[in-house]
Amino acid sequence: MELVGSPLTAMYAHPKSTPTKFLPAISTMASSYKNRFPYYPLTWSFSLPWIPNTYYKTAAINPTLAPLSKSSEGLTPSKGLPFVSNRTNLFTRYTPDDWYQSNLTNYKESETSRHNAERLRVDTSRLIQDKHQQTVKTQVESTKNLGVRVNDIDFWKSELCHELDEMIGETNALTDMKKRLERALAETEPPLQVAQECLLHREKRMGIDLVHDDVEKQLLAEVDVIKSCQERMQQHLDRAKAQLACNRAAQHELERDLADKQAAYRIDDKCHHLRNTSDGISYYRGVERVDATISVPDSWAKFTDDNILSSQSERAASAKLRDSIENLLVVTANEMWRQFNRVNVAFTNRIAETADAKSKLQTHLAKTLQEIFQVEMNIEAIQKAIRDKVPPLKVAQTRLDARTQRPNVELCRDPAQIRLVNEVYEIDETIQSLQQRLRDAEDTLQMLVHSKSVLEHDIVVKANSLFIDQEKCMGMRKTFPSTARLLGYV
Repeated sequence: MELVGSPLTAMYAHPKSTPTKFLPAISTMASSYKNRFPYYPLTWSFSLPWIPNTYYKTAAINPTLAPLSKSSEGLTPSKGLPFVSNRTNLFTRYTPDDWYQSNLTNYKESETSRHNAERLRVDTSRLIQDKHQQTVKTQVESTKNLGVRVNDIDFWKSELCHELDEMIGETNALTDMKKRLERALAETEPPLQVAQECLLHREKRMGIDLVHDDVEKQLLAEVDVIKSCQERMQQHLDRAKAQLACNRAAQHELERDLADKQAAYRIDDKCHHLRNTSDGISYYRGVERVDATISVPDSWAKFTDDNILSSQSERAASAKLRDSIENLLVVTANEMWRQFNRVNVAFTNRIAETADAKSKLQTHLAKTLQEIFQVEMNIEAIQKAIRDKVPPLKVAQTRLDARTQRPNVELCRDPAQIRLVNEVYEIDETIQSLQQRLRDAEDTLQMLVHSKSVLEHDIVVKANSLFIDQEKCMGMRKTFPSTARLLGYV
């Protein structure tokens, strides 16, 4: 099969039709210049969908000599002169002049036909050469344009591949950072629970030790710090999830554009390497009238450039967010560690103060117990002294009573009588003063006993506070997440 436009060497080789006259006209050869490929116009429809396959179908034409051979059908051989044997009469049809004139006419027509044929051959040869050169030039230009197009597609394809690799790397890095942030956020829960449990345990303190001291202030500040860190971490975690969604959307656009570019590259590269001798070439009637394009080179390049710029923008935002998360993890870890140390220092100071107060209370209790013993001994001494004054008083009163039995004038107010009366008054006054001192001593003893009870109760309160702060609270606060854990590495 030969292509349209190529020289047809067998154009004038088909059989000639039988002339109807002895001298056929030159115009009978005009049919040999007809197009050997008949043209079948396609039915044009503007309502067809935007699918190129609906406009044309693959066609194959095998040139044959059928159109030329059909042109000779139905031609009957020219009727010749009847045989002489059938003629009954001899007669003359033409004169010699007619014969010579017919020859001259045939000579002229033959020369004219040859001249026209020669001019037609020359023009046809020149036309064939021009069209061949034009066809080759057009095909070279089309091949060159396809090559440029393939290079453009390859350039943008490489740009898309590079940006896609960068985006995938950034997405993986942000995913790792999100996991670190989640681990760091989970590590803040145990310190928060410890601080809250310390506050609850310290509510079990008794009496005067239920004081809003520096330890409680620092514990409340630690709870606020941890909750503030958790809130900021959660905000950045939500931002990371949203940014990952944006990264995946940009990555999806890049992958779709890259897949389209790869398909276009395969198609255009195949078209670029097609030659006149390639396999698989065929007729596609009406394909030149199909316009299935939806973009121009500028919009085509802008589409890919916009995808790359969008990906770069999302990648920059993702990198900025990663830096922000990294700084947040460092800041929150430092804040929690500083507050943790402040609470521990406050606990240490408070435990020391409580232990010192307890020690002083125990010292005062010991002194109070000693004083109670001394007061009790004093009371016993006073009671013994009062008991010791009873016999002298009895003696003095007995003497006075006995002297009242003296007769008559013997009832003399002598010095002995005066002294005995004074002795009774003195002993009675002594006993009253001793009894007053006994009552005072007993009151003092009661005060000492009360102080002892207060001191003992306060010592119990201080012991309970020490147990809560030193054993329970500080026992829970012995362990705190390491910096690596607070940064999300573990």
